[in-house]
Amino acid sequence: MFWVLFLLVAWAGVLWSCTLLVAAAGHAAEPATGSATAHHHDELNLYEAAYLAGGPRRVADLTLLSMERQRRLLLAHTGWATVVDPVGRDAHERSALGAFGPDGQSPVPELRSAVAGDEAVRALADRLGEAGLALPAGSRRSVGEGVRAVRGATLLTLAMAAVSLALPAGGGTTSGMIMAWFSLPLLLGAGCLAIARFEAHPYSRWASPAGRRLLVALDRDRGDAQSLTSVAVRGIRVVTDPGLRAALGYGNRGWIPRQRGH
Repeated sequence: MFWVLFLLVAWAGVLWSCTLLVAAAGHAAEPATGSATAHHHDELNLYEAAYLAGGPRRVADLTLLSMERQRRLLLAHTGWATVVDPVGRDAHERSALGAFGPDGQSPVPELRSAVAGDEAVRALADRLGEAGLALPAGSRRSVGEGVRAVRGATLLTLAMAAVSLALPAGGGTTSGMIMAWFSLPLLLGAGCLAIARFEAHPYSRWASPAGRRLLVALDRDRGDAQSLTSVAVRGIRVVTDPGLRAALGYGNRGWIPRQRGH
């Protein structure tokens, strides 16, 4: 009957982690003290929409794509960018241009990191947070930690079930009965993860409930699927040009492209 002890360990882990996630999600869903209710989705600029939908990286991708469409930046499918117009029209563009080397070229991942980590993005996040449209960093961390805890508890339950099946059950207990008991905490953990994933798709990591409502309205009215508004809300996956999509996709897997001759 040692398997009962393993079952209790599994239940303890799942209940604790699910409680942690529910508490974090509930805190994140609380109305903010800002003036979010006074906003309309038409009042969001592209950078604000990009941050709410995808965070700093989305702001960086939008900045680079916007400059490319204005022919002030060339993005090659090899993952390198070349300056055409060295004058930035806003703080985000200036942070991108400041990351170029003396030859006017730079890998796209380095530009993305420069824009995403710039003070302009932090100021944007603070402004949206004060307006009640963006989740505070603490809330994002708490929800992320809750999801990881539930995932870990679910894996622990699987491990406890495997150990229980490997041990002699005794007392007329069958493997089917053991799996039936362990299926309950497994279902609870998997269900909690599924609900969290549904609630988090696609905006809630960065946007508050009020911010998500604005993004849903903006997404509904975005019109042309290739517009910058659509890219801000949906990301680079809506870009149909394979060369641009390849250029902007560099760095997503953790490596920097090499330029021919370097």
